[in-house]
Amino acid sequence: MKRVIDKNQDGKREIHYTNIFRWYKKWCDNGSWNRLFESTVLKLFLSNKLDLSVLHGDGTTTAAKKGGDNIGYSGHKHFKGEKIVAICDRNCNVIAPFVTAPGNKNESPLFPDALFELKRIVKSIGANIAGSTMSLDGVYDSKKNRKLIFNSGMKPNIPENKRNRKKPKPGPARHFNKSIFKERFRTIERVFAWEDKFKRALIRFEHISAHYFGVKLLAYSLINLRYFISV
Repeated sequence: MKRVIDKNQDGKREIHYTNIFRWYKKWCDNGSWNRLFESTVLKLFLSNKLDLSVLHGDGTTTAAKKGGDNIGYSGHKHFKGEKIVAICDRNCNVIAPFVTAPGNKNESPLFPDALFELKRIVKSIGANIAGSTMSLDGVYDSKKNRKLIFNSGMKPNIPENKRNRKKPKPGPARHFNKSIFKERFRTIERVFAWEDKFKRALIRFEHISAHYFGVKLLAYSLINLRYFISV
């Protein structure tokens, strides 16, 4: 059955199909999707659904089929796309998905901005991450990132990146809890798997990165609201 847009008494269509994207673009530009996402984090906090004792962070790359801005060729994934760094809690709730970069960008330099957004959102909802553990992949292993985590009152849990060294790095061994690190496969990796269920977010067709980021924010908002959606 073919669906048509209804017409008003003057014979004009009630809404043009381009108006849908026009409103979506407006909400991307004025920060409405950002506020929607942050409201889901606040709702989780007020409902005692957050477990901020351990935070897991990682990056994911999305293929950009139509080109556009903020894209690069990922040698690991073998396609051109855009990268996003996200941080979630122990219960697979997305806390801060606010750092994007071309697919060929190394994730380690992106962490300071991701940490800044994490602290901003946590502060806005009245939560506290002092004493929490920040668990990251070995690609984030750097003196700067560890110092930022320490200065934020958290404990880094990052496997040492040997960087092709034949001998161990001199100095005392850094703290690393393997059991906490293994949680990433049922936390942040699970979040990315859930994200892939949103077909509109699986491949980037938008030419403008900010418009595609709105799709990501909508997907992460729905992931956070899974507790309150009745099936």
